[in-house]
Amino acid sequence: MVGFQSTKPVAKSPNIVLFFIDDLGYGDLSVTGALGYQTPNLDKLAAEGTRFTNFMAAQAVCSASRAALMTGCYPNRIGISGAFGPGSKVGLNPKEETIAELVKARGYATGIFGKWHLGSEQEFLPLQQGFDEYFGVPYSHDMWPLHPWQERAKYPPLHWIEGNKPGKEIKNLEDASELTPKITERAVSFIRKNKNKPFFLYIPHPLPHVPLAASQRFRGKSERGIFGDVLMELDWSVGEVMKELKSQGIDENTLVIFTSDNGPWLNYGDHAGSSGGFREGKGTSFEGGQREPCIIRWPGVVPAGKVSNKLLSTLDVLPTIARLTGASLPKEKIDGIDFTDLLKGDETKTPRKQLLYYYRKNNLEAVRKHNWKLVFAHPGRTYEGSAPGTNGQPGPSPEDHAFPKALYDLTRDPGERYNVLDQYPAIVADLEKIAENAREDLGDDLQQRTGKNVRPAGQVTR
Repeated sequence: MVGFQSTKPVAKSPNIVLFFIDDLGYGDLSVTGALGYQTPNLDKLAAEGTRFTNFMAAQAVCSASRAALMTGCYPNRIGISGAFGPGSKVGLNPKEETIAELVKARGYATGIFGKWHLGSEQEFLPLQQGFDEYFGVPYSHDMWPLHPWQERAKYPPLHWIEGNKPGKEIKNLEDASELTPKITERAVSFIRKNKNKPFFLYIPHPLPHVPLAASQRFRGKSERGIFGDVLMELDWSVGEVMKELKSQGIDENTLVIFTSDNGPWLNYGDHAGSSGGFREGKGTSFEGGQREPCIIRWPGVVPAGKVSNKLLSTLDVLPTIARLTGASLPKEKIDGIDFTDLLKGDETKTPRKQLLYYYRKNNLEAVRKHNWKLVFAHPGRTYEGSAPGTNGQPGPSPEDHAFPKALYDLTRDPGERYNVLDQYPAIVADLEKIAENAREDLGDDLQQRTGKNVRPAGQVTR
């Protein structure tokens, strides 16, 4: 398959289905080594499409990661960090142009079914960001009255949102068990309704973010406990969407992208996924926090059964979709890179050569060029050295571990275990230049630097 390039002419702009799974680890699919359950629909998707093994979330936390996907920008460029709580007075700035807005201008129907997490106030909700339809939850479903920290967090009731309006309250785990089936039902309905025109369907599933809940149909079905049950149900969801595309005769002209927002929340133990052997997990800038499974399928255009190890990021989804649909790029600066040629199988192309690893508000914790990664000394979360929790209760995950400066060769050390900082001074100097350019552009709280090219997040004005 190496060197394959599609010669099939594209008759019309493709439909787009984008799955974005919450807290899914690199090792949580059958094709990436999961044990105790199977993901046959995702295995089939991989067999019929291309699997990208070096695909990075832009940041290892909910709101920041989603902002990057929707805008093609490092989240800190657009003033977004962390995970917004209920009633947050900030959100994705309505002035930013999302994938939905770009393709809507090309005549696409646009729908989102799942978790938004880019601001829960009305001015930040999806209908104000280019989507025609929205049904889902406004933020993570652990931000509710049953949270273990409720006494100090004081989370309000969690409701489904329909369009701009709150709907039924999600009161308990039985209610939460409806998350995957209801979202799937609405996604399938959207396909049916828009089968005769191009559409962009965004499915950001809230699970397997804790608290875990599976519908009655899947409970107790896996050897991995509730986590495996949840993954089996998510796999079923993908299968239902693919089945509907085929039933409507449009799967041949639909680009399907499947990936995740960040790595697993490892201190939840048996309620958490697997980083697939990469170091650390969610909330860290090590590979376990940001390297995600990614499968892309478009018959006759994207090679089937292929694996690409080239560096890519969720940042790159927007410019690639823009090219494939004929949409204009955003007017303001973005950080994503169009990888259409690589997507079509041309392995001579290396669209992304560098990646910046920012975390917390604006800490530049690491930079990467090709497979060299320079980690800067920084305080951060670690899961190592502490026993994980069980039965839905978290174990410790200290946030102030002092990580030393280190250089890793990801070609032979993808687990980031062997610091070769002293052996390659020229490589370190080259990566330091990349970091210095990033600090000029985006800033760096670790050095108390302010970037020249950052834009504000949206602010509640009323």
